[in-house]
Parts: sequence; C-alpha cells; structure tokens
Amino acid sequence: MSNKSFESIDFVEQLEKIATAVHDVARDCQGNPLALLTLLRQLEYLHRSIRDGAFQDSLPDNRQQLYSLLKDIESEGGWPYIERMRLHTFLVNLQPEVMAENDD
Repeated sequence: MSNKSFESIDFVEQLEKIATAVHDVARDCQGNPLALLTLLRQLEYLHRSIRDGAFQDSLPDNRQQLYSLLKDIESEGGWPYIERMRLHTFLVNLQPEVMAENDD
C-alpha cells in the first residue's frame, strides 16, 4: 500500500467502519467481562498478526523510506501498543466487592 492510498477517503472510511464495529461489539458486551476479555484477546491477536505478517513484509528496504517511516512513528504518537491492565488495577476494582462480602 502506498502512502497515497493510505491517505485515501476509502481507507479512512474502512478504518472508521472497523472502529465502529469494535465499539458496537464492546457496547453489546457491556457487563460481561468474559466477552470483553475475549474481544480484547482478539484485538491483541489481530495486532500481532498484522505486525508479524503484513507490516514486517512491507518494511522499507532503503534508508530514505526507513527514515520516513521512523519520522512518522515519532510524529504520530509512537509505536502502536496494546496495554494490558495491571493486576493491581484489576484487584482494586474487585476490592470493594470482596470487602462487602467479608462484612456479611
């Protein structure tokens, strides 16, 4: 994919459809942590699959293109990363419920 097609309206519309679909699924799963965890795992799998496949296969093979890619990564927010919730944060969210159960 060239930079010109990357900036095309069709490409942007495709990305917006994907984002909307993911948000819709997340909304439909609201209140169901196992379904949301499955969604997050799928997104992580897709990220890894794209990174290790199509992205690696399309990396630049000359200095100018590599410089341009690195410049874009730096100026547009760095490397895409899917952050995992820290166990501490997860337990903090669980703690009030556990404390209420212990008071009974």
